[in-house]
Amino acid sequence: MTKTISAGISDVQSRFISIDALRGFAIMLMMVYHISFDLNYYGWLHQDFNHATFWLSARAFIVSLFLVLTGISLVLNAQRTGSISYWRRQAKLLAACIAVSLGSYLIFPQSFIFFGILHFILLASFLGRLCVRFYYANLLAALLCLGISYSSPVFNAPLLQWLGFMTYKPYTEDYVPLFPWFGVVLLGIFLGRLIIAHPGWLSRDYKVQPLALAGRYSLAIYLLHQPVLLGVLSLVTFF
Repeated sequence: MTKTISAGISDVQSRFISIDALRGFAIMLMMVYHISFDLNYYGWLHQDFNHATFWLSARAFIVSLFLVLTGISLVLNAQRTGSISYWRRQAKLLAACIAVSLGSYLIFPQSFIFFGILHFILLASFLGRLCVRFYYANLLAALLCLGISYSSPVFNAPLLQWLGFMTYKPYTEDYVPLFPWFGVVLLGIFLGRLIIAHPGWLSRDYKVQPLALAGRYSLAIYLLHQPVLLGVLSLVTFF
């Protein structure tokens, strides 16, 4: 009996180490993307981040990886943590969203971030929490969300732009609307349910501790890396 319990604990720990490592990998990719973006902003690179297929695909891949992991984490966390932990995480995300919006407004007042990836994750984590109990319904809903191509001038109104049904991309430094991106979170929830049903998928002890460490502190890294990068580049450019 003791061996069985120990094995179960080991599986949970390894499972979360693997998920943290994937999140750490995503945060590293994001940092590379932002470094390239900042170098382009200061004129050290000459890339079209708004239209070039490579950079658009890179951003879509990084965002998708984060959001799939958000869905998976909602399921896994529901298996081992109570509501207090969930609401504490939501409170941290809310504070981070406020900081990002205010900080971006001070630097880019004409294109500040009003609904970026953190704002999306905050809302999607609340909605996704309600969907964790479902299984294949999440897969169907994910496909429906990802297949939405509807747009209307009605949703160009500032208070409705977060929904994603605009007829144009808003002028902002980061924009991850609820649709179709919520479909990626639903896909992650479906995959999370598969992982619960097949715990051996992530039970191996991969040597990924450095990436897992970055994944556990991904929110702090996200909030701090851009001010640090911009500060360093500003100093280098000034001197």
